[in-house]
Amino acid sequence: MNPKEILAQKAPEPVGAYPHAKKVGGLLFLSGVGPREKGQKKIPGVELDSSGTIISSDIETQCHSVFKNVRAILEEAGSSWDQLVDITVFLTNMKKDFATYNRVYTEYFKDNRPCRTTVEVTALPTPIAIELKCIATVRESE
Repeated sequence: MNPKEILAQKAPEPVGAYPHAKKVGGLLFLSGVGPREKGQKKIPGVELDSSGTIISSDIETQCHSVFKNVRAILEEAGSSWDQLVDITVFLTNMKKDFATYNRVYTEYFKDNRPCRTTVEVTALPTPIAIELKCIATVRESE
């Protein structure tokens, strides 16, 4: 059971020295996934001033983008949305963003309801308001 690194072609480039995911046996472990888009500097739902300070942040737009990125990684790794079993969500402003994030999350998880933990953090590696860390099942032969 050798771990296999996954670098998804349709997902944004990692911001550090890590793969998008690692496949180990029947499990797929995703690294933290944010709302950035592949090959883009601008982050969906984030407006920055010339010094890189956040002017405005739209959590709904960021949520949709994060879920799109997670789906891309899952599919390229031989898994799927309905095979997600556990999600840890990092928000930078629980009080301001939780209700919107929870509403959008519910739209995406009507049929599959993975275990979920949501925590507030003071910052993430890029100027984003949300990041997901996921575990999914995957076929071992993939």
